[in-house]
Amino acid sequence: MLAKELKPGGIVLHNDAPHVVESVSVQSPSARGGATLYKFRARNLVTKQKADFHCKGTDAVDEADFQRRPVTLMYADGEHVHFLDAEDYNQYAIPQGDITVELKIVACDPGVKGNSATSRNKPAELETGLSIQVPEYLKQGETIKVDTRTGDFLGRA
Repeated sequence: MLAKELKPGGIVLHNDAPHVVESVSVQSPSARGGATLYKFRARNLVTKQKADFHCKGTDAVDEADFQRRPVTLMYADGEHVHFLDAEDYNQYAIPQGDITVELKIVACDPGVKGNSATSRNKPAELETGLSIQVPEYLKQGETIKVDTRTGDFLGRA
């Protein structure tokens, strides 16, 4: 895969370890003949450490041998969340601190327009029945990321 084709959420090999790309920034050349530079911020899937690296757009980037598979939430205990693989019925336990979920807002008040020096929050009910505080600009039907440890809003999905 070429570096210019890599998007956030992609999984690549960097220093012989799988990394998930968190952000991509593009730096255009200032001189003629210069190559566009792609800067990546990625997180090591094994150690959870951040790594920054950069490539020219035409450089090859190694894809990690990685699969995304549908799973079903079985249950959560005090330390882990347990999932069932929908294809081969294997069970997986993932530490609770490593999980972010994406949920849809099913009910919330509309935002009020006006000038405000501070950001305001409003309550929103999610598809699981959880009620959390979200920024005022979000609307019903939008999908958001929620931290499973605290139940806090993390951002749009």
